[in-house]
Amino acid sequence: MNIFVGNLSYSTREEDLRAAFEEFGQVDSARVIMDRETGRSRGFGFVEMPVASEGQAAIKALDGKNVDGRNIKANEARPKADNDRGDRGGRGGGGGYGRSRY
Repeated sequence: MNIFVGNLSYSTREEDLRAAFEEFGQVDSARVIMDRETGRSRGFGFVEMPVASEGQAAIKALDGKNVDGRNIKANEARPKADNDRGDRGGRGGGGGYGRSRY
């Protein structure tokens, strides 16, 4: 079960996240998402727990609880949805505006 964890403190490390969820069962992975540009936490992460019942127990216990000074948000991660915009293609050619044909 993949769990989304939001409203994390910028100082929360992956080890802290793992420790909070390990109280409820086995944790396969714990990731704090970092900003590529700044290297700073983006304030959310994901925890992967192989046993769904343990994951549900962790969500129930930790959602709204204080971790590193912040009340975290924990819920089952939803798969990244494809945008409903569909495939509209690119912007097309420039049409040669402002250029002489000859």
